[in-house]
Amino acid sequence: MRTSATAAVGFGLAAVLTLSSCATGRGSSGSGSEDGGGALAAGSLVGVSLPNKTSENWVIAGELLTDDLTAAGFEPSVQYASSSGTVADQQAQIQTMIDKGVEALIIGAADGGQLATQVEAAHDAGIPVIAFDRLIENTEAVDYYATADNLKVGTLMGQALIDGMRKRDPSGAPYTIEIFSGSPDDSNSALYYDGYMNVLKPLIDSGEVVVGSGQVTFEQTATEGWKPENAGRRMDGLLNSTYSDGTELDGVLGPADILSRAIITSIQGAGQDVPVVTGHDAESESVKWIMQRLQDSTVYSNPGAMVDSAVSIVVALSKEQNPRANDTTTFDNGAKIVPALVNPPLTVTRDNAAEVLGDNPLLAPLVTP
Repeated sequence: MRTSATAAVGFGLAAVLTLSSCATGRGSSGSGSEDGGGALAAGSLVGVSLPNKTSENWVIAGELLTDDLTAAGFEPSVQYASSSGTVADQQAQIQTMIDKGVEALIIGAADGGQLATQVEAAHDAGIPVIAFDRLIENTEAVDYYATADNLKVGTLMGQALIDGMRKRDPSGAPYTIEIFSGSPDDSNSALYYDGYMNVLKPLIDSGEVVVGSGQVTFEQTATEGWKPENAGRRMDGLLNSTYSDGTELDGVLGPADILSRAIITSIQGAGQDVPVVTGHDAESESVKWIMQRLQDSTVYSNPGAMVDSAVSIVVALSKEQNPRANDTTTFDNGAKIVPALVNPPLTVTRDNAAEVLGDNPLLAPLVTP
C-alpha cells in the first residue's frame, strides 16, 4: 500500500501503458538503440537520480520509487543531488551508478540540458534511460519519458487565475496581475509558460487583464533555480515599484507552490491584501493555505501516477516486452521525439480539494472535515 501520493486521479497502469508482445533486447526499448543484451533479471539494480530534497514531491517520488521498484522485484538505488540541485553532483552520481552496473536508470534532471554525456555513457553500456518529470535534452540516448501533461499544467494555472479573480470580484475587470515563471534550466518551465500564456495573452490583448509591471516574457518572469527567495525578492521589488501608489493587485500567476508561498509571504509583509494566487504541486503546506483561503489554487500532477509509469517501463523491459507510450509526437528533446507516458493534471481549489485529494493519504487529512 502506498504511504504518500497515490492514484487520486484514478489513473492506473493500464490507462497509461499498453504492453505489446514484441520482445526487445536490453536498451532497445523501441527507441532506436541496438545494444542487444538480455532482459532485466529479478533483483536487478535500478538507479534513480533525483535533483533535490527541497521539493516535497521529489521526496515523495523517491519514496514511491523505492517502494514500488522493491515490490516489483528490483533493487533500487535512489540518490539526490545536493539541496540546491547541483548539476555536477547529479552528473557524478549517474556516472557512479553506471560504473556500479545498474541495469536501468530513472532520472529526474536537475538540468535536462546538461546530462547528455552521462546518458550517452549509459546507452553505450546498454542501460535504458527513463527521463522522469523533466525531459533530458539534446541526445538520442533517452528511451522513455514519464511525465505529467505539462502544457496542460500551465493551461490549468492560467485558467485558475482567471476563474479565481472573476469569482472573487465579478465586476472587477480589468484585472491587474503579475506573472511568475519557473527556472530556465527546467524544460518544463517553458511548457508551463506556454500553457498559461495561451490563456492569459488573449485576455491581455482584449484589455480584461493588465500586467501591472509590464513584465510578461519568460525571461522577465523566470525564477532562477525555483528558489523561493528569488520569487520573494522579485515580489518585494514589484510591490515597491508598481504597487506603492495604492494600485490594487488582483492576481499572481504562481507556477509552483514553493514560489507561491514566498509570493504570498511578501505581499503579507507589505501589509497588502493577498490577491488570487495560483500554484502547482499540491504540496501539503500549500494545501493547508488553500483551505485557509491564503492561496487560491494549485495544480495536482500526481507523483504516484508518474512513478507507476516509470516502474511499468522497467517491468516491461524485465519481461522483454516493449513499453508503448501514449504520446509519441510531442516531446522533441532536440535530437529525437522521446516516447512518453503522460498523466493528466487536475486543478485543486478549496471547493474541490476533498474530491481530488481524498484518496491521497498524505493530503486527505488536510482537506476532509
